[in-house]
Amino acid sequence: MPNVLLVTKGHPYEREPFYAMFDGMQGVDWTLVEQPAAQALFNVDEAAPYDAFVLYDMPGIRFNPAAGAAPEFVEPAAAYKQRFQALLDAGQGFVFLHHAIAGWPAWPEYADIIGGRFLYMPAQLRGQACQDSGYRHGVTHTVSVLAEHPVTRDVPAEFEITDELYLYEVFAEDVQPLLASNYTFTGQHFYSATHAVRDGKMFSNEGWQHAPGSNLIGWTRTVGNSRIVYLQCGDDPVAYANPHLQTLIHNAIKWVAAA
Repeated sequence: MPNVLLVTKGHPYEREPFYAMFDGMQGVDWTLVEQPAAQALFNVDEAAPYDAFVLYDMPGIRFNPAAGAAPEFVEPAAAYKQRFQALLDAGQGFVFLHHAIAGWPAWPEYADIIGGRFLYMPAQLRGQACQDSGYRHGVTHTVSVLAEHPVTRDVPAEFEITDELYLYEVFAEDVQPLLASNYTFTGQHFYSATHAVRDGKMFSNEGWQHAPGSNLIGWTRTVGNSRIVYLQCGDDPVAYANPHLQTLIHNAIKWVAAA
């Protein structure tokens, strides 16, 4: 029976429907710890009771409520980075959900661990200048399963979900694709993250230019001795209630825990 450490905070979410999703997973025990307290458990000794870490958090970002003020990006301490790397070397399993891909923006290697990055502000990423990422809430789209894999077991070849989507950076050459969306991942179909967090303009893409992006919304990686899964799905209770997303998360937990 997998024992899961569920890590949250840094981005708003509806707690009870989210927790109910994990309560409904047969054979999974879970413990909730919020950031920044959770960081104390990111070491080999403290993580030993947990078969999988499920990250639904967004550490390293301090949003500034003042109009025109960009968020502050905080780099984690060197000791934390070392402890995280030790967990990867030890084979700790990680499932990253939805907005977790935006976490620790001042730590480039964190994006390498996950396999991509959601950018709240334009930035250099792997030596390339990248525009801020895009978001779009409440999109009803069709998800296609790209590979037979333990994470996609018992999931239909195609299914529909209503959820938030990201126009973000994906390191396609470094991931094993599992899921793709049929939505159109071009700038005119998304809103600028920078407009939202710096300029106070939610749901705006005025003057914003973004190159077409990846339609991958789920993948796996192996980093060190650890199995990694990223699932873009999971913004709100409508998505939480989707049985296929529930199956994917459950499968992902079991797969990363088995490493």
